[in-house]
This record gives sequence, C-alpha cells and structure tokens, in this order.
Amino acid sequence: METLKGLKRTHYCGDLRMDNVGEEVILNGWVQKKRNLGGLVFVDLRDIRGISQIIFDADVSKDAFEKAEKLGSEYVIAVKGIVRERQAKNPNMATGDIEISATELRVLSKSQTPPIYIKDDDNVSEDKRLKYRYLDLRKPSMQNNLIMRSKVAQIVRQYLSENNFLEIETPFLIKPSPEGARDYLVPSRVNPGKFYALPQSPQLFKQILMVSGMDRYFQIVKCFRDEDLRADRQPEFTQIDCEMSFVDENDVMTMMENMIGRIFKEIHNIDIQLPLKRMTYKEAMDRFGSDKPDTRFAMELTDLSDLVKDCGFGVFSSAANAANSSVRAINAIGGADAFSKKGMKKLEEHAKTYKAKGLAWIKVTEEGIDSPIAKFFTEDEIKAILDRMDAKAGDLILFVADKNKVVYDALGQLRLEVARKMDLIDKNKYNLLWVTEFPLFEEDEETGRMIAMHHPFTCPLDEDIDKLDQEDKTQLRAKAYDMVLNGYELGGGSVRISDEEVQEKMFKALGMSQETANDKFGYLLEAFKYGVPPHAGLAFGFDRLMMLLTGADNIREVIAFPKNQNAICPMTNAPGLPEEGQLEELSIKVDLEEQE
Repeated sequence: METLKGLKRTHYCGDLRMDNVGEEVILNGWVQKKRNLGGLVFVDLRDIRGISQIIFDADVSKDAFEKAEKLGSEYVIAVKGIVRERQAKNPNMATGDIEISATELRVLSKSQTPPIYIKDDDNVSEDKRLKYRYLDLRKPSMQNNLIMRSKVAQIVRQYLSENNFLEIETPFLIKPSPEGARDYLVPSRVNPGKFYALPQSPQLFKQILMVSGMDRYFQIVKCFRDEDLRADRQPEFTQIDCEMSFVDENDVMTMMENMIGRIFKEIHNIDIQLPLKRMTYKEAMDRFGSDKPDTRFAMELTDLSDLVKDCGFGVFSSAANAANSSVRAINAIGGADAFSKKGMKKLEEHAKTYKAKGLAWIKVTEEGIDSPIAKFFTEDEIKAILDRMDAKAGDLILFVADKNKVVYDALGQLRLEVARKMDLIDKNKYNLLWVTEFPLFEEDEETGRMIAMHHPFTCPLDEDIDKLDQEDKTQLRAKAYDMVLNGYELGGGSVRISDEEVQEKMFKALGMSQETANDKFGYLLEAFKYGVPPHAGLAFGFDRLMMLLTGADNIREVIAFPKNQNAICPMTNAPGLPEEGQLEELSIKVDLEEQE
C-alpha cells in the first residue's frame, strides 16, 4: 500500500467551486463510484464534506490512469490534480460545475465489496446497518446528522456559558436506587458483593452542586435506564442537564426557551415566537388527551358526558355517571369518506391497544347519519351531540367512554393516528409550548400506591403544600414543567423542595419513613442541613431533540453507535459473556437455566 506522505489534502471534496478553477489541489477520500470509458476513467471521490468528480486521462498521466482502472468501491485514495470547468455540468451536485484532472494517484487502502451500499436509499434492514455501522456512517444523511448534533452541542455550550452556567461532570458510578426505572448495576471488585449503579440522571448531584454554591450548572451527559426500548428510547441516552439557584419556574423556562430559540435560529434559520405558549396539564389532557400535545392540527377532544348521561346507550350513560370517568369524542373533519369499514376496524383496534373497550362512531352524510349506535339515541340527543361537535356532512365523530385515563390515552392516540392517515400534519411546522402544573403524584399501576410523578424532591404549588396531609392527593399539583415539540416531550424539570418541613411532608405522603428516606437519599438530605438555596432545573433529551431537528424517524438515526430494540449492539455483539476469571474476581456466580 502507498502512503499519504506528500499528498496531504489541500481541500475537502465538497468545497471546490468555479473560484478554484486553475488551482492545483490534493484531495483525500473514498471512491464512491468509478466509470471506465476507455481512455478516460471517471471517479466520484467522497469525503465528509461532499463529492468531487476526478478524471484520469491516460494522456495526462499514464501511471495515474492505470492505477485508476484498478480502483474499486470504497478504496481510500489520495489524488493530485488541476481544477477545471466541467463541460457537462451536474446541477444536482454542489461541485457539479467543476472537475479535477488528475496528475497523481495513490491508493492508501483497498476495500472488499461492501455488504451495504453507501447511499441513503439503500433499503437495508436496520440490524444490518447497525452491524456495519462504520459503513452506514459514511452515508451523507448520517454524517449530516452527526455534524448537526455536534453543532447543536456547541450552541448549547456557548449559550449556557454566556449565561454563567458552569459545565461540571458528575459521577457515573453511584449508589443503586429502587426509584424510577431499573438501574444498570456494576459490581465492585474491591468491595465484594456490593454494586454501583449507572446514573439514570445526575439529579441528586446537581442539587448538591446548588448546595455547594455553584449557582448555575450544566452538563451534556450520558444517562442509563434498563427499560424496554422503542423508537425514541435507548439504554444509554444523552441529556442536556441544567440547574439554577435562587430562581423560580419562570426563570428556568425563560432561560431554556431562549436557548431552544437560538438552536432553531442557528440550525434552521427559524425564528421561534417567544415567549412560548403555556398550557396547564389539565388543559392539555382535556383538549388533546396528552401531556405532550401535538398542536400542529386541531381535532381536539370534546366532553359529551352531560349530554349522554341519561341516554339509552348503556356504555355511554354508565361512563357519564361514574366517578373519574367520561364520554369524549373527536371530530375528524372530512373523515367520513376517508375510512372504509376495514379502516374503521383498524381504528378500533388502535383504540383497544390503549385499553379502550371499543370505539363508537358516527359518520355524518348529506342524507343523515350512519352509525351502529344511532338507534340508542333520540333525535334531540343526536342533534345535541352534532351541535357540540360542530359536525357537518362529511365528518366522522369518534367516541370513547371509560375511565378518564383510558379515554385520554385512547382518544389522544386516535387523534394522532387519524391525522396521520388523513395527512393533516404539516411536517415543516415546529410547534413548541410549555405544559405546566403537572400532578404531584400518580398511582403506580402495579402496586396501586401513590408515587411522585416527577421525583420526591419536586415542589408542590404553594397553594397545595398544606394539602399534602389530605387523603386524596390526586388533585395536588407540582411546580413542574415540560417543553413539548410536535407531540414529543423535549425536556422536563421542576422547582425543587428546599424547605425541610415540606420535604418531610412529601416523604410522608409517599408512605416513606424518615429511615427509608435516609437510606435512599441520605447524602442529599445531610447536605440540605447546611443551607440550601431555592433551586430549580430542567433536562432536555438531546437525542430526541436531534431526532426532531433532523427529521429522523427515531433516535438511532442521530446516535453514532446505538443499540437495537433488544438493547444489543450488532456491531460489537454487546452485551457479551465475561470470562469465568472475571466473574470470580467480582465474587459473582452466574446460574442460568439451560435454554432448550
């Protein structure tokens, strides 16, 4: 193999233009493709900045021409040549006005035939892409994603530094905690039988940094959660983590929305209208059935409980009269003809995946209404429903009757599904808003006990602090806030409890004894004894932010080396089995039943 010596690049492949005509240049890169036309060999040479066309002419350099004839796809080469104007220009290439007439060629590395094509529309399975990620990352779209990710990280660091935030690292080996998702555990060799955990977030450490007088902290940090995966989840993910002292929720929200505004301006040249709109959690659930509403289209939920509480349809009347239950509907304007019987069945199946028992519907036509439930209602009841839904001929009304949680989940997701099917979502639109006043507590579906919706250090609204002792805590609200973009939670945070009495009440409300609290969070509580400032913070999901900024379908498209949906890295085959000696050093014995 030849060496690079003397042929280090003077330009990137994608940077050459008509202004460079006549210059002698040196390019380094990969062979995208080669065309041999007899006395001429055309090579498209690619690097991270783009592609340039190289022409090897036997009359210009016989040696370079003969080497070029033997080039294969993805060979790594160095080329010296003269930039000249291209006769047959290519308007689809940034460098399509020029070409390089090669005078010297060196082959730096040969390549076997790649198992995947180095192009964006290769239609290769995701697992194969992840297995050959080093080839997948050569694609322009993937490189552009990571370039943008790097730029956004720089914008974040610059903005926060300008606003007096300190970038401070927190530990990756911490104490295990049963709160939240499952921890990834790391055995300690020097402390046999004991384990570290990888942090699900730097939450307690950043609060301790506020106690330490650091005033404003940030970190672009890896976090770890051992949970089931989906399109926008990974076992290891990245947060933009921030905390501020002597502030309230308005200070944090203003600081963070200005940062997001700068990102959109510098990355997409979009001016986000600030301040962002704010919506309480209750309003979001009542209108959109979701605490992360997609507001790019209408189709809001409407409560019909008062209209159907005495109707002849038992499913509706029962739900309308039951506690914490309701009958609600959405109007898919113009949807009557958009969904066939088969389409309606699919919508019902979609609703059932969110625990709805069924899906009722009315199609409004020029001749009247078409609905399997119409016979259970009087004309006046039907008219009242249509009036409230503002339904006209051609519209489709979809109903769910159940516990409020089921109604919100099912209709909220149906709303999104119908919008996708009817192509109602403007993908070039970015709708940002804050959702505020989240519930302080929620019921754990497995145990039935009350747990903190955010975490045990979230401060209640001032007017709800005195209600922490009451039996029904479901209506208590938190000083918590989420930034939402197009139906995704970009980030969330809260004002933290800094009053010892309020913290004790919070632990008591969670059924947590002081002894248990000390065992789980003792080092934080100990720190709080020595003067704690009022503080608040927020963490953005960096991967999700990048997914939305790039228009990718999932966060794996914006992470260099992600895991697949089984939490496996197909490239390295992680996780793997350690050697027996390693386990012995860690005082660990693995006893798995043999698989059939």
